[in-house]
Amino acid sequence: MTRLQHFGWFLARGFGPQGWGQPALDWDYDWTRPEVYREGARLLEHAGFDLVIIEDAPSLGSPSTIDLRVRHAFGGPKHDPLLLAPSLFDATSHLGVVPTVNPAAYLPYTAARQFATLQHLSGHRLGLNVVTDTGSARHFSDAPPLGHDAAYDRAEEWLAGVRALWHSWEDDALIADSATGVYAAGSKLRPVRHRGTHYSFDGPLNALPFSDGDPAIVSPGGSPRGLAFAGTNSDVQLALAPLNEASVRDYRAKVHAAAVARGRHPDEIKVLFAVQPVITPSAEEADRIVASSARPDDSALVQIARKQSSDLETDLTSLDLDRPLDISIFGDHVSRGSIQRLLGDRGETAPLRAHLTALARMGRISDRTGFVGTAEEFADMVEELGDWGNDGVLLWGDFHPVTLHRTLDELVPVLRRRGLLRREYVDGGLHANLHAF
Repeated sequence: MTRLQHFGWFLARGFGPQGWGQPALDWDYDWTRPEVYREGARLLEHAGFDLVIIEDAPSLGSPSTIDLRVRHAFGGPKHDPLLLAPSLFDATSHLGVVPTVNPAAYLPYTAARQFATLQHLSGHRLGLNVVTDTGSARHFSDAPPLGHDAAYDRAEEWLAGVRALWHSWEDDALIADSATGVYAAGSKLRPVRHRGTHYSFDGPLNALPFSDGDPAIVSPGGSPRGLAFAGTNSDVQLALAPLNEASVRDYRAKVHAAAVARGRHPDEIKVLFAVQPVITPSAEEADRIVASSARPDDSALVQIARKQSSDLETDLTSLDLDRPLDISIFGDHVSRGSIQRLLGDRGETAPLRAHLTALARMGRISDRTGFVGTAEEFADMVEELGDWGNDGVLLWGDFHPVTLHRTLDELVPVLRRRGLLRREYVDGGLHANLHAF
């Protein structure tokens, strides 16, 4: 049964070099200036998207591997997405803007004050993509990096403190009575005093409370601790999982169980599965692209190796493509999960060429082996996800106009004709639109 789905865009390159490495770069947009982002935000709003999430990483990684991160602009440079948000709010009226924030980088009082300010300036359209990356810890203190679960513990304490500050004004504290000259009642301000494991600070906050809800909280991650964080805190869960019925239902069930365990209703969290479609004008063109991807030439494999070298902070480009990949080349700073994603089910005895070829290989939407296909085929998939109870999808890519138009020009009309994509927003900001259906 067709039903409306929520749509978002994950700005995968963050506030970074949009279009780098692509022929479209010669449109000559300046990624350090706001125009390209404002143009993209207006297009998403016209398309009826709920939100754009701006990826970020405040670090270039290990000092010994910085060149791998910046050489082809996969890992940097990146400017601060929080400071880009006001320009996007000014260019739009309804679109939610969700910069990525790391609790390690913001003291709770400063964070609460800045985010409250943006929530008011935006008309309640701010969201926060809370991540727990620990690789950037050295930039903010000389304390050793936290482990995976401990980083989530810190994020939970940080967000609880930020929320306590946001709500340090009671509902009737703001009086604004010109007849008596009384603007606010100090007796109605809660004296927040936080002494925790990671933070110590006092309130109350000197910014006003919100009339239409707190900034929306977005979180990624599928680990037990990450899902527990989402169940407690999140309004949107960024989901990565195989898009078959069993996986989708299982992932959603875990998110909802985590919410219920913390006294929340499952409907309070919208689960959006992240996909990066290649929309083609015909099924024949989709078949051609998929067939070609199964036989990548060495230049294509080198390009994939460059990106993997950045993500894994380990140079793969100098290795022999036809020799087995020795995993001892990966240092302790590299996630074991990231290494396993590279190896897949091929094991350590397979040559590097096999691993890179597997990453190059694309699949068809029509048979659910990948995301290459026509707008109608993609709409079929979204409709099927909705039949399984899903809330929506998060499309993935940079913000270059060519990327956006290639993805959306044919797709938006099809989704709207199918009754899958909204035509109108409701008043009240990001929360209101997330819960309009």
